[in-house]
Amino acid sequence: MSTTRRKVVVCRDLGPIVLKLLHGHPEIELVLWPHAGIPCDRKWLLDNAAGAYGILVMMSDKANVELIDAAGPNLRVVSTMSVGYEHVDVVELAKRGIKFGYTPDVLTDAVADLSVMLALMAGRNVKETYDLWPGFGWSPYVFCGPQISANPGNPKPTTGFIGFGRIAQATLSRLRPFGFTRCLYIGNPSTPPNHEADAQTAAKLGVEEVRRVPLFELAQESDVVFVLAPGGPETYHIVDEAFLKQMKKTAVLVNTARGTLVDSDALAKALHEGWLYGAGIDVVEGEPEITASHPLVKAPRCIVLPHIGSATTETRLQMATLATNNLLAGVLGTPMPMELKAR
Repeated sequence: MSTTRRKVVVCRDLGPIVLKLLHGHPEIELVLWPHAGIPCDRKWLLDNAAGAYGILVMMSDKANVELIDAAGPNLRVVSTMSVGYEHVDVVELAKRGIKFGYTPDVLTDAVADLSVMLALMAGRNVKETYDLWPGFGWSPYVFCGPQISANPGNPKPTTGFIGFGRIAQATLSRLRPFGFTRCLYIGNPSTPPNHEADAQTAAKLGVEEVRRVPLFELAQESDVVFVLAPGGPETYHIVDEAFLKQMKKTAVLVNTARGTLVDSDALAKALHEGWLYGAGIDVVEGEPEITASHPLVKAPRCIVLPHIGSATTETRLQMATLATNNLLAGVLGTPMPMELKAR
C-alpha cells in the first residue's frame, strides 16, 4: 500500500457517519469546507483545489474548466452529491481523462414521494388555505380545488410525464391507488417510439395504458403533468407559454426535476389568468437566489419548496455515502460504484 497521502477537497460537511470514510484514511488528506450549512465559497474552493486528486461538489459548486485548471494535473476524479450534473463540465473531464461520479437511483423514491405530495397540495389549494387560516369566513366551497384522484366526474384521470425514467415510473406506481389508469409521456426525440416496451411498462405498473405522445397532446389530455426530464439546452423552458395554454383549466403542473425546464414568468402568468388550476414546484430557475418577490412565490395556487426532493435523512445519507465512495475509488484507482462515462 502506498504511503503517499492524496489530497481530496470536499465542499460540504457530510456528517460524521460519512466523513469517517475519509478521516484517518492512510492514503487520504482531507480538506473540508469548514462552515457547516453555508455554501462553499468559490475562492476557497479554487485556492484549495490546487494539487487535489479528487473533489466532491454539490449542485451549487461549478466543476468547470476554471476549477479543473486550478486543481492541476493530479486531479483524477470529480464526484457530485446529486443525480443531475448540469454544474459539471463532463465533456472537459472526459477530454482530460478525469473520472466523474454521481448519485442516481438512491433518490428515486424520495423524489417520487414528493412529486405526488406536490400534486395533492397544488390540487387541494394548500397555499391559499394556509394563507387564509385561521382568519376566514366559512362557505360551502371555500378552500375547494379539483380532486385529482378518480371521481364520478373523472373516473379515469390521466397523468402526463415530461421525461419517463426511473423517478417518473416510481411516481406513476404511487398514483395507481388514486385511480390513475392512463399515462402519457414524451421521450427522447433521438429514440423511436417502442409500443411493445410501453405495453410491458403498463403491465408492470398495473395501469391500462402507457403511451408516448407529442408534447401538446400531453398538455391537452393530462390532469396532472409531472416534469421529470433532465436539464440542459434540449429541455430549456420546455414548459413555456404555448404549452401552458394547452393545459386543462383544472390541471396541475408539478416540477421536481430542474428549474430551467419551466418558464417561471409564463407559469406565473398562467396561474394568474387561470390557464391551469395549480402548480407544485420544488425547483426554480435561478435557485437558490429565490426571494419572496419571485413571480412563482407570489403566484396564486402555487406551492414552492426549496429543492427538497431528496431531503429525507435516509436518502441524503445514501447520496453522501455514494458520492464519497465514488471519490475514494476515483482517487485510489478502484472501480467506482457509480461512474458516468462519456458517450
